[in-house]
Amino acid sequence: MNDFERIAAVIRHLDSHHAMQPSLGELADAAGLSESHFHRLFHRWAGVTPKDFLQSLTVEHAKRRLRDSASVLDAALDAGLSGSGRLHDLLVTIEAASPGEFKSGGRGMNIEWGMAPSPFGLCSLGWNSRGICHLAFHEASERADEPSALRDNWPNATLRRNDAAAQTRAKTVFNSEGGARRTLKAFVCATPFQLKVWRALVRIPEGCVASYGNIAEAIGDPKAARAVGTACGSNSIAYLIPCHRVIRETGVVQGYRWGAVRKRAMLGRESRSPVGAAKN
Repeated sequence: MNDFERIAAVIRHLDSHHAMQPSLGELADAAGLSESHFHRLFHRWAGVTPKDFLQSLTVEHAKRRLRDSASVLDAALDAGLSGSGRLHDLLVTIEAASPGEFKSGGRGMNIEWGMAPSPFGLCSLGWNSRGICHLAFHEASERADEPSALRDNWPNATLRRNDAAAQTRAKTVFNSEGGARRTLKAFVCATPFQLKVWRALVRIPEGCVASYGNIAEAIGDPKAARAVGTACGSNSIAYLIPCHRVIRETGVVQGYRWGAVRKRAMLGRESRSPVGAAKN
């Protein structure tokens, strides 16, 4: 069992026993660890205490973060900022496939892909000379399989597996240590509406969350909240295009392509980034 699987087990245990306010010992048991080992795991993985992490999983906390994020989010969306009090600067730009590339399904395109570990479980990455074109999460049993989503988006491209290169890229994507500002390019197959939504998503600062209605307003179509949800569900580049930061106005954290438990784990881990003044 890897670190994320232990965290996921704790989240599922909390869902079943939240009314009982599980103790540190009970959560450690759910993770299959001693209390001291469990506490060290949390600090290494989440950067916060188990108590603070579990607080971040509540509806009340999510609703409060929606309110607190509002002014920061407005500034970030208006100015095109990408970070707010982040432990690291990861800037993501999005390039869309041309209509011809979209229609041809990537015919004549060479894409490398591979499997790699991440803080949120096993992931697959795909990339070409124009950027990362696929990022998805998987169960451990899927380690040997070509990602169906990658083939669905680029059915006529030539795919070549390279796990070593994927692991190197994963370290860049998920590295949360301090360091120089890093820029990654995403290369997507998208409709014009999806592209507008995804470009709005990459401007949500880490530590902030937005509602589907917030994003609809940001792209100038306030009645399109439901369509925004559909576009989030179509996102083929997990984490880099952070649809996990979009939640319901009720504070309920559901509706994530790669699982509600993983979405809540991402938000809990990002809760260490304070909602504050955005950086230029």
